[in-house]
Amino acid sequence: MNRIKSTLPALGVIVALLFAWWGAIVATQSLIFPTPWQVVTGAVELLADGTLWRHIGASLMRVGTGFALAVCVAVPLGLWMGWVRGAYDTLNPIFQMLRPISPIAWIPIAILWFGVGDASPIYLIFISSVFPMIVQTTVGVHTIDKRYLRAAENFGVSRATLFTQVVIPAVLPQVLVGMRIGLGVAWLVVVAAEMIALRSGLGYMIMDSRNAGNRYDLVIAGMIIIGVIGLSLDSTMRRLERIRWVRWRYAQ
Repeated sequence: MNRIKSTLPALGVIVALLFAWWGAIVATQSLIFPTPWQVVTGAVELLADGTLWRHIGASLMRVGTGFALAVCVAVPLGLWMGWVRGAYDTLNPIFQMLRPISPIAWIPIAILWFGVGDASPIYLIFISSVFPMIVQTTVGVHTIDKRYLRAAENFGVSRATLFTQVVIPAVLPQVLVGMRIGLGVAWLVVVAAEMIALRSGLGYMIMDSRNAGNRYDLVIAGMIIIGVIGLSLDSTMRRLERIRWVRWRYAQ
């Protein structure tokens, strides 16, 4: 019941926006921009012929692959940089220089190196999500309460045991925050990459709908679907943050 009550304000805003959208179309008598109902019928059309599922599956596959590769690289590297001072001093300036570069700027390089297949967007997803996770994981190690480390040292635990039994559990909340940020950026980047270099995925669907007869109902439908999937991915990551053995560091 509490969860339903908490969603009512958001639902109210969505309904108000839909009425405002419909009213604007009626007032301007636009012949190009679609009404909400036209967007719904366009989405149903794509669902009926299976096109929408194919594009969603292609985008999710690319995001899943690139993001998984980024996690496998970023988390161990971030832990290492946070734990070993020399690694941090050596690598941090490089990552801080690369991190502000827009993922979109890497598109020409990705096409040059990997062509116009799936490898290009997977690389772009990797390069866009790996840096936030490295930085967040490193910061997580650096901000561990020193009491945990001193308490473990007082019991005479080895450095390896200290790292596996104290550091890694303590840094998990920060790792998940980095993963959440990286996943959001990854979902944003794959859509942009598909608009330029591919023939499948939600980004391609939007551009193809625009070019093939000005189907703006399908363009808007694709944009809304991208937003809904992005919200679902973010909600999934937030649920992981609530796991008890992840939140132990912040227990009251």
